[in-house]
Amino acid sequence: MAVPTLYPRSHYVHELRPVLPAAVFAPARWRLLRAPLHVAVAIITIVAIAHAWLPWPLVPIASLVIGVNFACLTFLAHETLHGGVTRMRWLQVVVGCLGFMPFAVSPRLWTAWHNRDHHAHAQMPEDPDGYPTLDRYLARATTRFSVDQFSIAGRRWRGILCLVLGFTVQSAGQLFTSPALSARERRRAMAESVAMLTMWAALALAIGLVPFVFAYVVPLLVANACVMAFIVTNHSLSPRVELDDPLISSLTVTTPRALDWLTLGFGFHVEHHLFPAMSTRHARTVRAELLARWPDRYQSMPLSEALLRLHRTARVYKHETTLFDPRTAREYPTLLPRTAA
Repeated sequence: MAVPTLYPRSHYVHELRPVLPAAVFAPARWRLLRAPLHVAVAIITIVAIAHAWLPWPLVPIASLVIGVNFACLTFLAHETLHGGVTRMRWLQVVVGCLGFMPFAVSPRLWTAWHNRDHHAHAQMPEDPDGYPTLDRYLARATTRFSVDQFSIAGRRWRGILCLVLGFTVQSAGQLFTSPALSARERRRAMAESVAMLTMWAALALAIGLVPFVFAYVVPLLVANACVMAFIVTNHSLSPRVELDDPLISSLTVTTPRALDWLTLGFGFHVEHHLFPAMSTRHARTVRAELLARWPDRYQSMPLSEALLRLHRTARVYKHETTLFDPRTAREYPTLLPRTAA
């Protein structure tokens, strides 16, 4: 099955912008209040673990609380650095530093890697987040290791490693390899990441190894899982494309309202790729217009279903619309609009 007719992002934006209320394009400044809330919860819980204020049976639950707040800060940093929360650059950087601190990711790296590179090339050959073609898989041992041992695919349960470590590993890789960073930007991004890691190392020395495991290491695994559950479902079931068409290359995943609130609607990914600088608090308004105008092209499913499909399919592209498992030679179709399926 061939990739359906592709349209540039501007094709949809040109039709949607006039029918959307002007208010949806204003930054959602009230979301800034989430930063001190999530930071305070994380710090108080870390202090409680460090000072042994909690009975041991409650410590793993405290780690879960810290990890969820780490993830919430990351979702906030993502929206803020796109301009959806504030237009003030210095404040974007502050929130970006707070939000990505658990992962030691420089806002400078994220802006280059995600905002400039990924958003311009989603599911295109240049996409830094895309899974490989079969040719690349066969040519590179590192790619084979990553796909076979570190991806959600082929009903292999070790794909859980992708969830609990994926964002940390991918961020570290992009810090050293992202072509979106100039040499000067890379040096600065590395310095910022080292500063964040130094802070976490100082915490480890201050509170000791066992408390540090529960105050930071376990929460980091939890935060990875929360963030990666959305990242891997945003595009990895979609076809490879030659033109940035968000309705073909992206997938919106739906979750209960409470989870929408915690993640700032990160699952509304088609909507986000159409209007990156728009706060996703308005994503449902955009979704309604997409369903009214392009019901056969717009693609959405529950998050749980998307994760299950990832587990049951493959992560190598034999063709633009065919996923291939080199270990079993099984083929799987990518998601396609109903008119093309």
